[in-house]
Amino acid sequence: MNHQDKNNSNKYIKYSEGIEVIQPNEEEDSRAVVESMARVNKIMFERYRHAVRDAHAKNHGILRGELKIYDNLPEHLAQGIFKEPRKFPVIIRFSTAPGMIEPDKKSSQRGMAIKIIGIEGEKFLPEEKDALTQDFLLVNYPVIPTGTVKDYLDQQKKVEEYINTPDLFQSIQGAMVVAGRKINNLLGKEDDPNHFSIPGSHILGDRYFSMAAIRYGDYIAKISIAPKSENVAALHGKDMDEELIKKEPESFLTTIVKNFFENQTAVYELSAQLCTDLEKMPVEDGSVQWMEEDSPYQGIASLTIHPQNTFSPERRVYGDDVLSFNPFHCLPEHRPLGNIMRVRKLAYETSSKYRHLMNAAPRTEPRSIEELPD
Repeated sequence: MNHQDKNNSNKYIKYSEGIEVIQPNEEEDSRAVVESMARVNKIMFERYRHAVRDAHAKNHGILRGELKIYDNLPEHLAQGIFKEPRKFPVIIRFSTAPGMIEPDKKSSQRGMAIKIIGIEGEKFLPEEKDALTQDFLLVNYPVIPTGTVKDYLDQQKKVEEYINTPDLFQSIQGAMVVAGRKINNLLGKEDDPNHFSIPGSHILGDRYFSMAAIRYGDYIAKISIAPKSENVAALHGKDMDEELIKKEPESFLTTIVKNFFENQTAVYELSAQLCTDLEKMPVEDGSVQWMEEDSPYQGIASLTIHPQNTFSPERRVYGDDVLSFNPFHCLPEHRPLGNIMRVRKLAYETSSKYRHLMNAAPRTEPRSIEELPD
């Protein structure tokens, strides 16, 4: 646990409503994104005769865990739900990024969504005033390739254009490659042609990021989670089991998660990276990486996951059809920031309503970890 400047918070940018800046044509572009996504959602429903998420459609495990907020956090870290050292039950969903069910052999970004249960107080979404949850949606990449609403619209148009062709997956991957090159240029590194190669690094050893900025109480931050216990830390950057990949090219990620948690416990660390410079660490462009030499990630909590069945039929259905993970399921103190997240607010709402309607599965926010099936 690394706490920088424990007694000095002056260098961290304070949150204010003026932090966010509405972009040119933002409302029009946002509406076009949501309308396009709605058309794609209908096409995907007809493909599967089941509504899936418009992103991170494929689930690789639904897990039960415990979040433990660290004792004696300095003022700049003791914000929002992290003000006091407490323990919360959580539900975790591992996934891959596309809004379609693709074979695991097709390399893609991976997601780790975390739903914290037992969070009392006013919620950001008025319709969820009585909810007891706070969500953090993390991806194993530090930035959003489509970091502005304009870029997001351009990518969404490509998705709709190629939805019924073999080129769709390649067009999505192309955006990630461009973002990877942008980051490598900033770091002075050479392009790594194998960065998105098949099959990629171990899903349980990856580090996951919020990518976009969030409000962090009185400050602004990005959130990350990384392996902490020796067994998952040893998997960071490691290749996965080649024999299993050959044996199960469609679903080896699900099997890897399931096999690991049959008899092992994993511990991860949740960290916050506070904004120190709005020029170097912008809120309105999610494609710009916040460099750690400008502000390192600082530990705020541990996440422990004990042995369990991660992919029982009951859990799969509960995770796919009942649960909804949304970064706007949050306290006002942790709401997402920037135009890419403002457009996603409406996108999440529209997609979720359609998915639950078409699957005849009313969305419910859990009030107890006991609602998660075994």
